[in-house]
Amino acid sequence: MKATKDMTIGELLMMDRGVGAVLMENGMHCVGCPSAAAETLEEASMVHGMEIDKLLTDINGYLENKGE
Repeated sequence: MKATKDMTIGELLMMDRGVGAVLMENGMHCVGCPSAAAETLEEASMVHGMEIDKLLTDINGYLENKGE
């Protein structure tokens, strides 16, 4: 599994619920908002003034390391 910037928040959460914690740790606290589920990770990053590359690195790091 690998997250991409064009995946929606909803897709990421369906892929792995733990991604929600990574998003919140990065300051994206609207993860449970119904409209956030339809936003892409890139759109949500722009709205919240976050750097998409750092967010993707953190999410993909979580996904890669969660089985360890």
